[in-house]
Amino acid sequence: MGKDATEVQRPAVAAETDLGGQLRAAVGRIYRRFRSERPDGSLGDAALAVLTRLHKHGPRTLTELSAYDRVSPASMSQTVNRLTSAGYAVRTRDANDRRKVLFSATAEGDRLAVAARAQRNAWLDERLGALTADERAVIARATDLLLRIADS
Repeated sequence: MGKDATEVQRPAVAAETDLGGQLRAAVGRIYRRFRSERPDGSLGDAALAVLTRLHKHGPRTLTELSAYDRVSPASMSQTVNRLTSAGYAVRTRDANDRRKVLFSATAEGDRLAVAARAQRNAWLDERLGALTADERAVIARATDLLLRIADS
């Protein structure tokens, strides 16, 4: 005998009172799944994220990279050192302020960032394609709301 709607769905009150917890759990699981969808190699998640940012937004200072990821400059320094020693990023002096050092992706770094994004997008696009049009519309609306929360 099949389950009726009350057995399949949680009560609305319980869902609303723990919405934050449910959202954190869902976002965390999606994030971990994305992390597993990347090209093979020794580059860690933090370094790949920084490399992708450099590829998408161009040269950045250590301070800018640290502020974006909300990590200490010392932590970001370790990350960019891994990228530069692997040949995925380079350090250059800022032409406008020679005291500043800028980090930018190399051609190899750009290729890796593009490959990682393509692999993750392909995984997600496949899953989204398996949903109904109504389900994709719900996700589109939720995405707008999540971005609004993230940018607040």
